Amino acid sequence: MAEPSPAALQGGLLLSGGLRPVQPGGVVLAARGVSKNFPAVRALVAVDFELKAGEIHALLGENGAGKSTLIKVMTGVYERDGGDVVLAGRIIHPAHAGEAQALGISTVYQEVNLIPTLSVAENLMLERQPGRFGFVNWRRLRADARQMLARMGLDIDVSRPLGGFSVAVQQLVAIARAIALNARVLILDEPTASLDREEIDLLFAVMRDLRAAGLGIIFVTHFLDQVYEITDRITVLRNGQLIGTYETAELSQIDLVHHMLGRQLESASHRRKRPATGAPAADLVSVRGLGRRRLMEPLDLEVRAGELVGLAGLLGSGRTETAKLIFGAENADCGEVRVAGAAVDTSSPRRAIRAGFGFCPEDRKVEGIVPELSVRENIILALQARQGWHRPIPRAEQQRLADQMIEALGIATPDSEKPVGQLSGGNQQKCILARWLVSSPRFLILDEPTRGIDVGGHADIITLLRQLCDEGMGLLVASSELEEIVAVADRVAVLRDRRKVAELSGEAVTRAGIIEAIAQ
Repeated sequence: MAEPSPAALQGGLLLSGGLRPVQPGGVVLAARGVSKNFPAVRALVAVDFELKAGEIHALLGENGAGKSTLIKVMTGVYERDGGDVVLAGRIIHPAHAGEAQALGISTVYQEVNLIPTLSVAENLMLERQPGRFGFVNWRRLRADARQMLARMGLDIDVSRPLGGFSVAVQQLVAIARAIALNARVLILDEPTASLDREEIDLLFAVMRDLRAAGLGIIFVTHFLDQVYEITDRITVLRNGQLIGTYETAELSQIDLVHHMLGRQLESASHRRKRPATGAPAADLVSVRGLGRRRLMEPLDLEVRAGELVGLAGLLGSGRTETAKLIFGAENADCGEVRVAGAAVDTSSPRRAIRAGFGFCPEDRKVEGIVPELSVRENIILALQARQGWHRPIPRAEQQRLADQMIEALGIATPDSEKPVGQLSGGNQQKCILARWLVSSPRFLILDEPTRGIDVGGHADIITLLRQLCDEGMGLLVASSELEEIVAVADRVAVLRDRRKVAELSGEAVTRAGIIEAIAQ
């Protein structure tokens, strides 16, 4: 597939339709003291941001940093509460994304916002179909579409449905459409999340040529290696505030990680725990070369009885993907899982449950609890699924198990029949843990077990994790909170850019050690 040239792009794709170019190096889009508030949350606090014409600018930060909010303010999805958005020297007030696009700010998301059942040509020319006497001129529509894609080096059958092409091609089609709408600014939100290396190279070639043609590109990603491969400058947000803007070539990866996480390297002491119980030489769970193309590089991992292994890494590093692959919530295309040396089938959550696995997901409200069901009904779900729905658990036994878990975990509820959706976040998380404990798993995976939980609930969950290890259960805990990982983990697998880059154990499990491994 031929790559597009800057000359071709300047010859028609960027400058068609009377677009007045900004001088390369001049500021094309800026946020000046932009603030945005939601109920009880200050999402952006007087944030400044500048994008130059002819640059690729990374916008980085962890969950809740304010990246998405800033993009939505600049594109009219959210109305700002303070500050100005300036496009080519003029303050703008887009009322919605369509108005921002008409002004020259186009956004392409990870999930391509086009219509897969329509042809490539129809998607490219939506709302701009050439016609005559009230009829669409299909021959000219397809010819115009081919010309738009040819300028990007893309030679495909534009009459085929868009959904029949790879994600990379769909994204290039979305970019071609955005640029054809007189874009001055192109915002790419996680464009490489579902691409393989060859497709990333193709996308980056197009981005470089668009940069050479004078377009300003905002690149939102969690892949640090890609940031250093493609970008000119980096802006870091944290907790809704601007941390700083840096020249990519002058900022080390370890300094970037510091800026994103919010603290300098510290000497955090690892809390030693008593030796793992059970057979110390026998792996409870052994993962060998488990991975999936475009989702997670193959990795090896071991968890012994009575041991807590942490998964650490920045947002997008692959923590959740690893957890879901092991539990069968995502299908692996390579590798295997063994329990006590014997291969087990974990190709689906049902099979993983039968193998003695449990999984507490990151998004407990969407993937964990069933809010309309009672505490009792939520607690018995995994056990019922494990023994089969054709063998219903007697109501008296359900009640006994629910009451036992409510008392053992200190679940704050007036009774077991209260809808679980009406409990606090911490008590909902305890109900999910109770669900797995009554099914007696040998191995429990927890993804962000304390996220969104108050201080008291957080302490209760940490105490419970330690108790489960003391009782001989193997735990795999994914967490973005490095202090939490350091406090509870016997070993830590460090992930970056969806691959395992290091494994720390014993006294090496410190916040400083984890950060150094992430940034290496």
